[in-house]
Amino acid sequence: MMRPLDGITVVSIEQAVAAPFATRQLADLGARVFMIERPGDGDFARRYDESVDGQASYFVWLNRSKESLALDLKDQRGRAVLDELLAEADVFVQNLAPGAAARMGLDAESLDNGKLIVCDVSGFGSSGSWSQRKAYDLLVQCQTGLVSLTGGEEPAKVGVSIADISAGMYAYSGILSALYLRATTGEARSVEVSLFDSLAEWVSQPAHFTRHTGTQPQRAGASHPTIAPYGPFTTADGKQVLLAVQNDREWAALCGRFLGDTGLTGDERFATNSARVRHRDELDGIIADRFACLDSEEAGKLLDEIGIANAGLNSVAEFLQHPALTERGRWRDIGIPGSVVPALLPPAILSGVDPRMDPVPDVGDHSGTILAELGRNQEEIGELRAQGVI
Repeated sequence: MMRPLDGITVVSIEQAVAAPFATRQLADLGARVFMIERPGDGDFARRYDESVDGQASYFVWLNRSKESLALDLKDQRGRAVLDELLAEADVFVQNLAPGAAARMGLDAESLDNGKLIVCDVSGFGSSGSWSQRKAYDLLVQCQTGLVSLTGGEEPAKVGVSIADISAGMYAYSGILSALYLRATTGEARSVEVSLFDSLAEWVSQPAHFTRHTGTQPQRAGASHPTIAPYGPFTTADGKQVLLAVQNDREWAALCGRFLGDTGLTGDERFATNSARVRHRDELDGIIADRFACLDSEEAGKLLDEIGIANAGLNSVAEFLQHPALTERGRWRDIGIPGSVVPALLPPAILSGVDPRMDPVPDVGDHSGTILAELGRNQEEIGELRAQGVI
């Protein structure tokens, strides 16, 4: 079965989350991804934890369907192997420490051969006074103001690596755009993505709100700072049900059929969304009293009947058994070193195309095979391995 990126070769010097997330999605679509790792230890993300049958949860998530080539790039023989791969590759991705790629001659300008698409993933971009600063997810969440928007009484970081994930997504879409441009014009363009710029895009709505009102949205926990009613309410059986009212039509339906008080729609405190936000505490008190009379199943059923979006507050363990996953066959077994584990299919499924779900490699799993393809004989490969070059 043909996949969209069959025949595309990607070389990546990657670590942690952002670049690996981008290249894994390219691999899902059929690209052959050579993941360059340090001999012995490999990507440090391999040792974040040992929760997945001895493998790190981050690494298993991010690195299926790739080929691991262990190379000591400080050894000229290792660098020669990399140069051979890059000469024939379509895409090169790196998220090394600030300035490291340029020092190694692995920046877009140094690698320009008219064909290769170079994608640089950085923390704060390649120019400006912040360009040489290290960037980790929490730091970028703080610098973009996201942490000031998240949480309740106290600020809180988002519970997943959202800065890395956003950068990985923009790197992925940027590479796809560059591949399309090369296919239609013959021009190979470089791609630059930073964690800061990626997350800055995602906080643009509160940025616009703050710029034009002079006040930033207030932290609202699991509620919404600028929409009401929106958030969790406790039912008679002690569970939480979240509802989201998006417009005045839904508000009228909630008043009439759930709260049993149509007069609330004409109450000036609640007549518009902005008014409801200003009087959120009073409004939430009225709604909470109604939820306290219903168990979670009754509340959810009634909200469904009147067309109000709602959901229970799941734990991760409950999410793993969600019918939207299990009933639709969203889990697929993949190999990892020494075991087989379930993993989620990619979110975007092309009709008639089965996404690639090959094993997660161990460090250097494919070194011998790749070097043989490059013309090295077994004696040469054995010597490189014995000397720690691969």
